[in-house]
Amino acid sequence: MPRYLTKSRFKSAIECPTKLFYTGKATEYANTSSEDTFLQALAEGGFQVGELAKIMYPGGVEVTVDGHDAQEQETTRLLAQENVTIFEAAIRFEDLFIRVDIIRKRGNKVELIEVKAKSFDSSVEQGFRGARGDIDGGMLPYLQDVAFQTYVLKRAFPDFEVDSFLLMADKSKACSVDGLNQFFKIKKVNDRSSIEVSSNANASSIGDHILTAANVNEYIREILEFPIEAPGVKGFFPEIVKRWSEAYAKDQKILSPVGAHCGKCEFKNTTSKQSLKSGLHECWLDRKGLTPKDFEDGMVLDIWSFRGKEKLIQNDVLRFADIKKADLGWKNEDEDFSHGLTTRQRQWMQASQSIPGGESFYLDKDLLNEARSQWQYPLHFIDFETARVAIPFFKGQKPYANIAFQFSHHVMNQDGSVSHQNQFLSTTPGVRPNYDFVRELSKTLGDVGTVFMWSPHENTTLNAILDELNEDSSPPSDADALRTFILSLTRKKEGGKTLHEGSRAMFDLCDLSKRVFFHPLTKGSNSIKKVLPAILSSSEFIREKYSQPIYGSKQGIKSLNFTNQVWWREENGRIQDPYNLLPPVFSDVSEDELAELEMDDEFEINLGGAASTAYARLQFEELSESERFYIANALLRYCELDTLAMVMILEGWLA
Repeated sequence: MPRYLTKSRFKSAIECPTKLFYTGKATEYANTSSEDTFLQALAEGGFQVGELAKIMYPGGVEVTVDGHDAQEQETTRLLAQENVTIFEAAIRFEDLFIRVDIIRKRGNKVELIEVKAKSFDSSVEQGFRGARGDIDGGMLPYLQDVAFQTYVLKRAFPDFEVDSFLLMADKSKACSVDGLNQFFKIKKVNDRSSIEVSSNANASSIGDHILTAANVNEYIREILEFPIEAPGVKGFFPEIVKRWSEAYAKDQKILSPVGAHCGKCEFKNTTSKQSLKSGLHECWLDRKGLTPKDFEDGMVLDIWSFRGKEKLIQNDVLRFADIKKADLGWKNEDEDFSHGLTTRQRQWMQASQSIPGGESFYLDKDLLNEARSQWQYPLHFIDFETARVAIPFFKGQKPYANIAFQFSHHVMNQDGSVSHQNQFLSTTPGVRPNYDFVRELSKTLGDVGTVFMWSPHENTTLNAILDELNEDSSPPSDADALRTFILSLTRKKEGGKTLHEGSRAMFDLCDLSKRVFFHPLTKGSNSIKKVLPAILSSSEFIREKYSQPIYGSKQGIKSLNFTNQVWWREENGRIQDPYNLLPPVFSDVSEDELAELEMDDEFEINLGGAASTAYARLQFEELSESERFYIANALLRYCELDTLAMVMILEGWLA
C-alpha cells in the first residue's frame, strides 16, 4: 500500500509534523477526532455542499474507480480531452497524491475548485486578509489546502495554466427555492455515509446559486512563494513538502518541539481507549521528560483561557507545581476579590490547586446576593437548541442562517418551588420554526420575572430572529408583537456601543459563575456541563433534595419528560454526571463519537453539537416513526436537563 502525502495529511503536518507518524494507525494510537463520516457529514454539511457544487457544473464526469493507480489513470485519460469537467480528479506527483473536488479544463487553462462548507460573504470586499494585511488566520488552513493541491497539479502537469478557487457557502445569497436541502439526503449504511441526490435536482431546480467561487490565486502565490511555518519548521513550500512526504513514505517520526499547540492534539488517550498508545504523552516524555502521571496532576496545557502557555513551556515551566503567580501575569500578590473573580485569580486557583481560606471551593456570597437583589420573581430559566447549516432548509434563507427549533423553560418561585413549565420542539421536515418558536416563548415567559440564560447564545439567537423579521419581505401579521417581545428580552452591542437593551434583558448565569464561583472539578471552565457536577459534589442541599425521587413526582417537582427521577447518584465514591444518566440522542451512534460533536466551552458552541446534528438528521433522513420518536424524546430530555441544571446550580449557590 503506497504511503502518499495527501491534502488531509498535509493539513495535519501543518498543525504539527509529528502527527504524520501517528495518523492512520487506529489500532496503535488513540485518536479523539470523530472518525464517523456520517456524523461529520451532518455536523459540517460538507457532503451536501459537495453534491450541490456538482450540479452547478453540469456535464462533469466523476472519477469513481477504486485504487490510487486506477483513479490516476482515469483522471489522466479525461484530462487528455480538450474541454472537460472532472469531479474527484486524482493527481499524483512523486509521493504526493490529491483528489480535487472539481477541475474545469478548457484547452491548457485549468480551474482547480476546492469546495468547502465554510461560510463566506461575497459582499464584503476585504477578501481573506486580516487587519494587518496578512492572510486571515481563520482562512489560512483552507488556503493552504488549495495551495497544496495547486502545487501538486502544477508539478504533475507543468503545461497547465492553473487558476485556483474556493467554492463556499455565500452568506450574502438567499435561497430561492423551498426544500433545497431535501435534494441531498444523507444515508447511513454500515457506519458509512453517502448522499442520495434527488432525481429532481438539476441546474434549474436548485434555483439561484448560494455557493460562490472565489479566485484565490493571489493567496496561493503568497503561500507557495514565501516561507511557511509549522512547529519546529520554517522553509519554502517545495522543500517542506518534500521532507514531509519522504518521512511519511518511510514511516519516520519527525521530532517537532512540544508547545501550546499540543493542547489541541487528537492523539491522546480517552477513557474508552486506554489500551491504545498516546502520541501526546510520547512527545512530552521524549522532549520534556513528562510522564502520564504529570498529565494527571495538571500541567500548563490545562490552564483555562491562558494565552501565555507557549512562553512558559519554552522556559520549562511545565507542571502546575512549577507555576508561580507572576507566570500568570499577577503584579500584586494580594489582588482584590471584591469585584468578582478575575481570569488570573481563576487560573491561579486551578494551577495552585488551592482556594482562599483553605476551602474546597470558592463562592462569593456577597456578590451573589448583590446580583440576587436585582432579580424579580418568578425566575425563568431558558435554554435554546439551534442549528445552522450550509444548505438552507427554506426559501429566502441564507446559508448558515439561524434555525431555532427547541427550547426548555423552568420556573422558580419566591418560595423556592420549581417546575418544568414548558417546552417547544419542531423537527418536522420542511417546517420553518423560528416565528412559532418566538410565539411560544412569549406565551410561556409572560411579562413578569427575571429571565436567565447560560452564556449569550439565547441572546444571539433572538437577535438573529429579529434581523430575520426585519428583512422579511412578507412578515407575519404579528410581526410587531414578535419584535416588541424580542427587544424586551435582548441586548445588542456593536463597536463597543449598546444599540438596544431590553427592559427585561436576559441575565447571563455563566457570566455570574465566572465572577463568583470556582471549583477544582471545573478545571477553570464555566461550561454548564462542568459547573453542574461541581455543584452536585459540593452542595449538601442539592444532595439531600435530588437524591430523592421527587423530580417528576406528583408531590415533588413538575416535569414534562421524567417520572420519579433521581439526579444525585453516587457510584464507587464518585457523583455521577446527570447527563450520563440520559439515553444517547442517537441509538446507533456511540457516546464517544457524540462527545466529539459537543460544546467546546462556554464561549464557542460547536455547530455539530448533538442537538443540532439531530435536527439535521431529522431533516435529511428517511427515518421510521419509532426512530423519530426516539430522537425527539432524547432531545426533550436533554434540553430539560439543561434548564434544570441552571436551577440546581442556582439552588446550590443560594442554599
